[in-house]
Amino acid sequence: MAETAGWDERLAVVADGKGLVGHAGAVLLRRLADRVGLTAAVGEVLPGGIGPGWRDRAPVLVQLAVAMVLGATNLAEGEALQAHHQRLFGPAVSDSMTRRTLAAMDTAVRNGVARMRARVRRHVWTLLQLRPGGFPWLAVAGKYLHHWIVIDMDATIITAASKKEGAAGTFKKSFGHHPLAAWCANAGECLTMLLRPGNAGSNTASDHIRVLSDALVQIPGQSTAKILVRVDGAGATHELLRHLAALNTRRRTMRFTTGWTLTEADEQAIAKLPEEAWETSLKQNGEVQEGYFVAELSGLNTRAGWIPGLRLIVRRVKLSGRHLKDLTGFEKKTGWKYSITATNISKMTRIPGSHQAQWIDVLARHHAVVEDEVRTNKALGLRNLPSKSYALNESWMLTANLAADLDAWLRLLALHDEPDLADAEPDTMRFRLYHLPARLSRHARRRWLRIERTWPWAHAFTTAWNRIGDLPAFT
Repeated sequence: MAETAGWDERLAVVADGKGLVGHAGAVLLRRLADRVGLTAAVGEVLPGGIGPGWRDRAPVLVQLAVAMVLGATNLAEGEALQAHHQRLFGPAVSDSMTRRTLAAMDTAVRNGVARMRARVRRHVWTLLQLRPGGFPWLAVAGKYLHHWIVIDMDATIITAASKKEGAAGTFKKSFGHHPLAAWCANAGECLTMLLRPGNAGSNTASDHIRVLSDALVQIPGQSTAKILVRVDGAGATHELLRHLAALNTRRRTMRFTTGWTLTEADEQAIAKLPEEAWETSLKQNGEVQEGYFVAELSGLNTRAGWIPGLRLIVRRVKLSGRHLKDLTGFEKKTGWKYSITATNISKMTRIPGSHQAQWIDVLARHHAVVEDEVRTNKALGLRNLPSKSYALNESWMLTANLAADLDAWLRLLALHDEPDLADAEPDTMRFRLYHLPARLSRHARRRWLRIERTWPWAHAFTTAWNRIGDLPAFT
């Protein structure tokens, strides 16, 4: 104790430093946005203007996205951060200017920004294929899904503390909005997000179809040949499954897994299964998962009227305390808790054993990673919607999607070989890179951003800066 006491003796704290830059990681994100062409592409569709004092709106939107990555949760915080960084990026804009930029993004402009995102994503995915290790294909239970793009769909709740347009009571007994989104599990990108009122249905097929259609637009053309879509139980509707089946063409293979609501007919089919039909489940790493079992219900005619070729994979586990709230009479009688996955997977090209019920079960359970994506996106600007206006909140949500893109692309393109950063979540990135302080100085007709050399991730910061600069420019 005596050794640490008195550490603050003769220590004075004053706010008179010069040339200091907080949150220096902003330079990585902004340089990446410019280098991959996001800033220029967005500028092509944002409405222009004339007159003295007019500001190009593309940097305004991109800087707001950068501020979201750094932790800004509203327009005022975004303005404060831009004011602090104006020696790096030029004169700051006010929160009112940022608000006007978002307000000017009507449906046509937001659709244009989405098209530009798709163009830039095509360029980024080309760069990912050229990096060491290539494109990030998924691995599930020891099998690589080469050339398969995996789309995970899920809805979430964004709570509201005040009466905002579209805010309503939700199925979770909270108050706010209920957006539905689609993520690319390969790259961790949020492909699209649909803002919905808080009382929007969880299993609204038209919303799922709209979001899926928008997500497919974001997938570069050369990567759409093999698509796997994963949805929870909200996706088990006749309309959505028929739509997914219809997306299979000569040039595209569309496979899906969805949750399934257990009914009395399903329980009657389960009761017909002989004990030898049950196989031990697998963990995500491919090892046997003792105490969990899977079997296939296909052919037992549990329900009629569904699409041809639909398979039902049932999973069971011994009852525990966490299951007691929602048990059926059949489950109480048998002593097992059951869940079902619906799929059209007969096989997946070049994936041996992909037809087996055990592997399909673990593939469907891997969909749980979408919860990480939801949490990540909320940490990147979606924990709160800043305006009472529904349209402005839609623009804010789209900007948050751009922020998620930048965060994912930075890790994929510049930090892919950094084991502690390649898959890091926003809070980790902020602690290690984004919130790093630096000193801005001038020497030999150049500006120098000087990072403290003893910081453990200083080398990762400079490596990322240099790698971004070496990326081929977007054309």
